[in-house]
Amino acid sequence: MSSVAVIDYGMGNLHSIAKALQHAAPDVDVQILSNPELILKADRVVFPGVGAMRDCMVALDQSGLTDVIKTSAKTKPFLGICLGMQALLSDSEENGTTQALNILPGHVVHFPEALKDANGSSLKIPHMGWNQVHYSAHPLWDNIPQDSRFYFVHSYYAVPNDKVLVAATTDYPDTFACALSQDNVFAVQFHPEKSQTVGLQLLNNFLHWNGQV
Repeated sequence: MSSVAVIDYGMGNLHSIAKALQHAAPDVDVQILSNPELILKADRVVFPGVGAMRDCMVALDQSGLTDVIKTSAKTKPFLGICLGMQALLSDSEENGTTQALNILPGHVVHFPEALKDANGSSLKIPHMGWNQVHYSAHPLWDNIPQDSRFYFVHSYYAVPNDKVLVAATTDYPDTFACALSQDNVFAVQFHPEKSQTVGLQLLNNFLHWNGQV
């Protein structure tokens, strides 16, 4: 039986994502782990998270998981979710400037203030709720209809240095990257565990993905 490690560094609804992973693929052994050695032994790794980037980076350093994430992101199928996606970039505007893991070169920026839609109505920050995702070809989108709706909760978004990293986009109201991919790494801004059927399909795809595009 293949295994997936959900990284426990003290931030994120780990039981929610673990339950969704188990539901998506009952044939996979899902483990919530904070032990570096056990995480490195897993076949796949999920890096979830909610909250502030600075708190995330402090928690990773204190738990000794920074190098574990960097190693896992080079060696096996790796999925970042929400803050776990943002932390893979180089830095974030949050708290002034917060240095991140620099696995996916780029920056995390705040949505502009006073956002308005095409009709001139104000848009709230954080961007919260269901929104369409327009994707480029990748195994993790298998059996997911183009422009499916996924569930978002975030005030910051990723701006990669190289557009080739963009695996999907969403509009709010301007277009931003909501999924990034590089080799065996895939990362999403939305929450697949809260995105019903299409979210479970994405998790199932990840749990059977060999890390190749």
